[in-house]
Amino acid sequence: MQFNYNETHLMIKETARKFAEDELAPTAIERDEKEEFPYEAVKKLGELGFMGMMVPEQYGGAGLDAVSYVLAMEEISRVDASCGVIMSVNNSLVTYGLNEWGSEEQKQKYLIPLASGKLLGAFALSEPEAGSDASNQKTIADRSGDYYILNGTKNFITNGSTADVILVMATTDKTKGAHGVSTFIVDKGTPGFFVAKKEKKLGIRSSDTVSLSFQDCRVPVANRIGEEGFGFKFAMKTLDGGRIGIASQALGIAQASLDASVAYAKQRKAFGKYIAEFQAIQFKIADMATRIEAARLLTLKAAALKDAHEPFGNMSAMAKLFASKVAVDAALDAIQIHGGYGYCQEYNVERYLRDAKITEIYEGTSEVQRIVISRNLLKD
Repeated sequence: MQFNYNETHLMIKETARKFAEDELAPTAIERDEKEEFPYEAVKKLGELGFMGMMVPEQYGGAGLDAVSYVLAMEEISRVDASCGVIMSVNNSLVTYGLNEWGSEEQKQKYLIPLASGKLLGAFALSEPEAGSDASNQKTIADRSGDYYILNGTKNFITNGSTADVILVMATTDKTKGAHGVSTFIVDKGTPGFFVAKKEKKLGIRSSDTVSLSFQDCRVPVANRIGEEGFGFKFAMKTLDGGRIGIASQALGIAQASLDASVAYAKQRKAFGKYIAEFQAIQFKIADMATRIEAARLLTLKAAALKDAHEPFGNMSAMAKLFASKVAVDAALDAIQIHGGYGYCQEYNVERYLRDAKITEIYEGTSEVQRIVISRNLLKD
């Protein structure tokens, strides 16, 4: 296995790092506190090609590989995990799904502007009664001539109020369970489509997370992705790739926690010595660094398998499961190393902990990842 990055990888990593430090870092704390969406930053990410990284150039994307995506996601999330999840949803769930299974007409109309950053996308699967049990879709899409009539509610939708295009999973045949779910492209402003409650969140507060309501919302048949009944399979296959994005986000948060801990340990004195000289601190930092590197290798392996067009779902589940735990543990250790200052806003590490926790929950909880992994290992 190749462990060296090529020139393109290094260029992407450096570009993402510079953008994060120059454009995101100065306002990250303020946006988190005020729950402000980073409109200008997202626009600039699109101009840099970071909103459709794995989409072919002919469809408005950067035509890069999944390894490049991991590197960029880690660097953006190292500074601002809110911006990282905005980028992840557009890349991993929206543009990836349209590129893989959208019709040519859908690609021309939606994929090109989404991949080039001119439009922003959202992915609407979760419902009040369909979180981890994603097959239990209560949102209904009834066929009426050349349209489907959507009725129902989605919740915890990242980019939900800011997105121009939403991929919505809805039941088209109640008798078929998961095989009766279909996916639809819904434009912002479609009559009968409303943004409902905005969530007040523990972390990733600069990204918007909302509930969506559909009340007799008319969506053209041409906006259905694939055949009727393909929706649940579409969602699960798309989430396989999405987990690489969230693992990368978790990596960025964990690396930020480590970087902050190393810097603080070198300048903070106690009992007449820098705390970096105490074995208790040294061991925490050593363990953090080791776990982060292990998570990084898992995530890069999942990305490499995806790039090689080999099965990667199990590895992406492992990467997300492990990296998200590493992120939470690293943030907790960073707070402990910082002592009382770790509990204060200006040192960032309290934000890292708040941002890290969601990586164990969205795009499949850690418990769901364990189900995915064990089923793959135990199947006949």
